[in-house]
Amino acid sequence: MRAAFYAPLKPPDHPAPSGDRRIARLFRAAFERIGIETSLASDFRSREPKGDPTAQARMMADGEVRAGAAIEALGGTADFWFTYHLYYKAADWFGPEAATRMGVPYLLAEASYAPKRADGPWDLSHKRVAHCVRAASAILCLNPNDAACLAPLLDDQSTLIDFPPFLDIRPYADAGQVRTEARARITRDTRATPEAIWLLAVGMMRGGDKAASYAALADALRLLPDTLNWQLLVVGDGPERPQIEMQLRQAAGDRVHFAGPLDEAALAEYYAAADVMVWPAHGEAFGMAMLEAQASGLPVVAGRTGGVHSVVTDGQSGWLTPLGDAGAFAAAVQHLIEDSAARQAFGDSAAARVAATQSLDAAAMRLEMVLTRIGIR
Repeated sequence: MRAAFYAPLKPPDHPAPSGDRRIARLFRAAFERIGIETSLASDFRSREPKGDPTAQARMMADGEVRAGAAIEALGGTADFWFTYHLYYKAADWFGPEAATRMGVPYLLAEASYAPKRADGPWDLSHKRVAHCVRAASAILCLNPNDAACLAPLLDDQSTLIDFPPFLDIRPYADAGQVRTEARARITRDTRATPEAIWLLAVGMMRGGDKAASYAALADALRLLPDTLNWQLLVVGDGPERPQIEMQLRQAAGDRVHFAGPLDEAALAEYYAAADVMVWPAHGEAFGMAMLEAQASGLPVVAGRTGGVHSVVTDGQSGWLTPLGDAGAFAAAVQHLIEDSAARQAFGDSAAARVAATQSLDAAAMRLEMVLTRIGIR
């Protein structure tokens, strides 16, 4: 069995790493686990960042041609079409037509629809998203908050399927078995104090929501009592790094250590070595880094925003605090710094829950059920 796979924002084989590319690859891996080959239908990137109606009209006009090119690339056949991640800036301009011409179901994952974009600069793309949503036989909602805006477009609400974010837990679970060695290596690399409680922040250092999260973290750290013994390890890089480093150093002084960008294996060691993941999560859809942390047995303190609650279970695998409330965030962090039993209990719960419900194997089983339900299997 074979699926036509398309990711409008960024194809899964794109050379630049990103969360979007990573989740696309995870979906392909999950399909492979249930014996479904995924063939890339197109590498066309439809993101239109400027709100240019002319550019959107051009993409709409080219849709039929791109549909034909996709069918040709697939050799004329597939058992179903699967589009991952579309929204008002990155619509699927040809998937539904290609699926119709091949006579196969059209499926979506992580589709979002923003009614406030109607009649604005992205109106054509916004309307196209609505068309794609109505054409879908199933829509996998990784962010549960997306469902509320998608539901009014659908006659059959069963089309919407809750599909929790997932990852391959093996690198993180394996690293968790060598915590002592990882902590010793990181101590040598960063000169962090091994006796301290290590807080870990992981995020790109770019403007917008990421910069807002780092600024909120700095605000919360300033409120921690001076008597607490903690260190902050920061993993990430980007154009705003000088400003972010300055903010965090002003808040934490010599307690903060910057690791820069890390590959997956090195990052897994940081999760294994740390004690608490801290991330205010401004504008976060759900937060793959927080899922990685929990797969490593790390409790999380995060902002209650977006779909973060689909990743972090408040009071079981960590604490979720009101967005923008530095005092509440600091209090949650302080609690976990001071209470080793709570850290252990939350970490154990986090690792068990991710393994049971948000692993690659769990996602593959969920995909199998979805395909059976809509008659593909």
